[in-house]
Amino acid sequence: MATQTYTVTGMTCGHCASAVSTELRGLPGVEAVRVDVASGRVEVDANQPLATDAVAAAVDEAGYQLA
Repeated sequence: MATQTYTVTGMTCGHCASAVSTELRGLPGVEAVRVDVASGRVEVDANQPLATDAVAAAVDEAGYQLA
């Protein structure tokens, strides 16, 4: 299991966190996603390291950006 941490900009509420979590959970191999809206910190547990461009695309699909 690999845990990767990202910073996502623009999240301000629980709906934001939910949107980002939903998109990231759709990536192959993702087991869990934890979002801290206040800090913008997103931790992703996956069964293999994720490509940053795939994570960025998922976050973008949710309407936010990787910092």
